[in-house]
Amino acid sequence: MAAISKEVQHRKPEYDIDPIFVNRWSPLAMSGEPLDEKDLMPLFEAARWAPSSYNNQSWRFIYAKRGTPAWERFFDLLWDGNKPWAKNAGAFVLIISKTTFDMNGKPSKTHSFDTGAAWENLALEGSRRGLAVHPMEGFDYDKAREACRIPDGYQVEAMIAIGGRAPKETLPPIMSMAIRPPSACTRPSEIRQAAQGIMVGAAPAAPPVTLA
Repeated sequence: MAAISKEVQHRKPEYDIDPIFVNRWSPLAMSGEPLDEKDLMPLFEAARWAPSSYNNQSWRFIYAKRGTPAWERFFDLLWDGNKPWAKNAGAFVLIISKTTFDMNGKPSKTHSFDTGAAWENLALEGSRRGLAVHPMEGFDYDKAREACRIPDGYQVEAMIAIGGRAPKETLPPIMSMAIRPPSACTRPSEIRQAAQGIMVGAAPAAPPVTLA
């Protein structure tokens, strides 16, 4: 079993779990080196084995490698706050999900949930291989649908930047400013205690609404 890496030593699991979960985080510093299929396909293979309702496998991954016209098109979709660091990504991946079941065409209520499981598999495999794998909400969803020719019946979920790891000192100075906490740029974030997301039997009662 792999050990908890030095860069996440401040993370302290409350229970005995595999270190692969603790070691995963979302670095921003990337080397700028291109990635090819031998780097990317194992990540998609890991995603392939995710569970899904009725084994529908709703996830789809559209990728663009650095040095190709598609990479530039994906980069142009990003919000300005993500461009200073994402310019060094070796590849971008747009994640979409099929909103209906293959077997009968009926709506799938868990297409996003199932696709999230596939994304987690991809992220864990990327982390295990020493890659920086960073998910993003910060891009233009409508333009992504148009630029990548996403058909009806599919939902745009998120985008991922993937690259070789680089020292935190390579990040542009703007990344230490107010657009996000500096620690989130350079080190694995703290994780809330397990008990904060666990309830027994039912959710807590909602607080009373106070009218002005």
